[in-house]
Amino acid sequence: MIINPYQAKYYAYELSKKATSDSAEKFGTTLMDAKVELNPHQIEAALFAFKSPYSKGAILADEVGLGKTIEAGILLSQKWAEGKRKILIICPSSLRKQWVNELEDKFYLKSDVLDNFSYNKKTKAGVQNPFDADATIKICSYQFALKRAEEIQLTSWDLVVLDEAHYLRNAYKYGNVTAQTIQNAIRDYKKVLLTATPLQNRLDELFGLVSFIDPEIFGDIKSFRKNYILESGQRDIEGLKERLNNIVHRTLRKDVKEFINYRERIPITQQFTPTTEEQELYEKVLDYLRQEKAYAFPPAQKHLMQSVIFKLLGSSSFAISRTLEALIKRLKHLLENSKIVEDDLYEMFLEEYEHLDDDLDELEEEEENDFIEITLDDKIAIEAEINQLEEFLNLSNSIQHNEKGEKLIIALERGFEKLKELGASQKALIFTESTRTQHYLFNRLSKEKYNGRILLFNGNNNDETSKQIYRDWLANENNAGKITGSKSVDIRQALIDAFKSNQYDVMIATEAGAEGINLQFCSMIVNYDLPWNPQRVEQRIGRCHRYGQEHDVVIVNFLNGSNAVEARVFELLDRKFKLFDGVFGSSDEVLGTIENGIDFEKRIIEVYKQCRTKEEIENYFNQLQKEFED
Repeated sequence: MIINPYQAKYYAYELSKKATSDSAEKFGTTLMDAKVELNPHQIEAALFAFKSPYSKGAILADEVGLGKTIEAGILLSQKWAEGKRKILIICPSSLRKQWVNELEDKFYLKSDVLDNFSYNKKTKAGVQNPFDADATIKICSYQFALKRAEEIQLTSWDLVVLDEAHYLRNAYKYGNVTAQTIQNAIRDYKKVLLTATPLQNRLDELFGLVSFIDPEIFGDIKSFRKNYILESGQRDIEGLKERLNNIVHRTLRKDVKEFINYRERIPITQQFTPTTEEQELYEKVLDYLRQEKAYAFPPAQKHLMQSVIFKLLGSSSFAISRTLEALIKRLKHLLENSKIVEDDLYEMFLEEYEHLDDDLDELEEEEENDFIEITLDDKIAIEAEINQLEEFLNLSNSIQHNEKGEKLIIALERGFEKLKELGASQKALIFTESTRTQHYLFNRLSKEKYNGRILLFNGNNNDETSKQIYRDWLANENNAGKITGSKSVDIRQALIDAFKSNQYDVMIATEAGAEGINLQFCSMIVNYDLPWNPQRVEQRIGRCHRYGQEHDVVIVNFLNGSNAVEARVFELLDRKFKLFDGVFGSSDEVLGTIENGIDFEKRIIEVYKQCRTKEEIENYFNQLQKEFED
């Protein structure tokens, strides 16, 4: 393009002019070429992060699906334009490639993923500190940042972005090595934290995130609790909001309805009634979990592992079998050697329930109380417990017909019929909390018309279908620019691309596996297992019900008609938290009521343990609901 001297002078002026930090003109030249449709709330969030040159950082906490990555991209583009190019992004490993693609496709910014392979390659080539080399944005995982904290600290960063920052919410707790090490490594540099869920269970988590940016804002945790959690048990929300005014920026979906056409959520409830054998297994295992003493669980993790079993029990009879086998093996080992091997049990639980690491992070430490010496009475009790668990295992293995799984066939038909009415693609995202249930559903649906059109998506992605999709994806020359060299990242991208194609209709995902992925092209979510934490439900729905979704989103929820506790939990999620219908789902104000001195999931487990009659369950939930309303 040939330009005349006047035009050249004008362009030079535009490229060099200064603007105040709170002016939208600040980003004029930066975003001139950006290939992204910006919305006012995204510009506003970026301006907020630049508001004060003296601040140590900001938390951008827009609700799921409002484009926090775009907001960060604006920030990075501006820093880059200013010549401040020492930029680091720390994120979950599964999101590294997504960041590379977003920055390059939308903002034309070059970035490098640093992992073990690329880091070692650079050091062998003579690069002393790969974090401090080359004019590119650096991206790494939280695990790699922990491993290379010293090198990160030695780099003079202009900006550090931490994505899915709720991983850092417990940085203030003793023993949280990853969060505390990263915090120390980047303490002196400006930070922007991105999270859709700044608070999941406790107000303390907000303290953790804010203190990650500036430890002086609240002082220590005791001072924070004294100032904002009142003696009455109530919280000084207004005082807290005022204190956070200059550090936390949050936009809700309802705030942007004028310029973003959000689609509706359409709920469908699929009831099922377990068979006699399934109900018998459920009640027997429940009675076992109610026992005051159980030798099979590590004392320090008893509560955590029991809560996992409660969840697996509600998922399917197939989900519980391997768990029972592991508990029996552990007890037999205890009898033979008077020793307990905890690692095997923990690893097995982690394979079955991928959120175990997160739940362990939330766990308040319990006293270690392992058996120093097994008495004769202990041996008799352990043998009785083994017999009890073997009875459960035999019953579990004898169950071939899963009523809930059969009802999934009907639920999918109902959902696909609704999608047809809406003119949406015939695609469904099914969520389960158990990897064992995930494989059962894959096999069951493969016997129907969905055979060959189903994908699995989890933390490992090592099933044969996924491996073949990955091989085909690598062989396709059109994907050459997408390949990162990290198999775990690339296989996720391969599976998402496959699901988006016309070749697949159903994706069965674990919640942990699907974290951070965007599936706006899918308009149906099936909550085969429903989490008890409302924030997790909201994050699931946000995979599809987000900015860019062109159709209303169908949300199918499974409900056990013979389980009074499950019915009341569903009622709370539906009526109190309003998660499943309308345009916006649950509001912050409503989700915030799960704080008030209680941990929602633990309260549900309490119901299962304490309440045996329908009347007791009703009374407990009435009291729980009253606490929300107070």
